[in-house]
Amino acid sequence: MLTLTVNGVERVVEEVDPATPLLWVLRDRLGLVGTKYGCGIGHCGACTVLVNDQPVRACSLTVAAASEFSITTVEGLASPDGRLHALQEAWIAEDVAQCGYCQAGQLMSAAALLKRKPAPTDDDIDAAMDGNICRCGTYQRIRKAIHRAAGGVS
Repeated sequence: MLTLTVNGVERVVEEVDPATPLLWVLRDRLGLVGTKYGCGIGHCGACTVLVNDQPVRACSLTVAAASEFSITTVEGLASPDGRLHALQEAWIAEDVAQCGYCQAGQLMSAAALLKRKPAPTDDDIDAAMDGNICRCGTYQRIRKAIHRAAGGVS
């Protein structure tokens, strides 16, 4: 039995191998399916979650290691009253998503960036988002949305 703190709530997970990737516990045990499976080796960024406010690939982190930290998934970005996070609003305003598959991971990496650097430059954004692959190629819209969420020029 492991206890995880996910989106501010303690969740108990029973009968799980401690070596199971966090991704599968989030999706299959906790029903938080916003975090996507992409490559399975931590290279594409689709499974990015925040662990103590740092972007981490959930496919590469064991549930046992994750149990020591606070985890935020894309479902936890919005406020408890349902108000969207500034990034989610910006994603909609800038029409970022095409297929949408990578977007949860993109949003989580962007959220970590804005927490660390509230007014990022293009270079800051490019560095923070490096490794989050968008097969649809919406990188310019992602950058624009991050600037919008930061209160910068859209």
